[in-house]
Amino acid sequence: MSETPSDHGFVFLDHKADVYVMAFGKSLNECFEYAAKAMFEVMTDTSKIEPLIRREVHAYGFDLFSLLYSWLEELLYLFDAEGLVFSSFNVQRISKVDEENYVLDAVVFGEKFDPTRHERRTVVKAITYSQMKIYNEDGRFIAKFVLDI
Repeated sequence: MSETPSDHGFVFLDHKADVYVMAFGKSLNECFEYAAKAMFEVMTDTSKIEPLIRREVHAYGFDLFSLLYSWLEELLYLFDAEGLVFSSFNVQRISKVDEENYVLDAVVFGEKFDPTRHERRTVVKAITYSQMKIYNEDGRFIAKFVLDI
């Protein structure tokens, strides 16, 4: 696949075995929102998810890579542990709290996965640091990462 941006805030890039994602946004917050949306789009059609359940999510990292990892891992945990799928992500804050630590605060909306209404796509087993990059290019924040499937 090309690295041409879509209207969705993410594209899937070529990868031999797993799912390689490029998410982007006007801000780092928006970029992280689209990273989460891309992960759930791998699992199901997010356009069919109703925003019936609201969850506050907090993630912590010692750099932006570990923060992205922690954010996606927390959402994947909610899917694995509670069967929740999400379609709306509002990253309210990403900030550096001291010399070495970042925090992310977000509100996400979704519902319980219902196989009669939600398409069952590919299972995401884990988030990885493989090929992870986070950078700003031409006023746009970009995050690239691999999902283990």
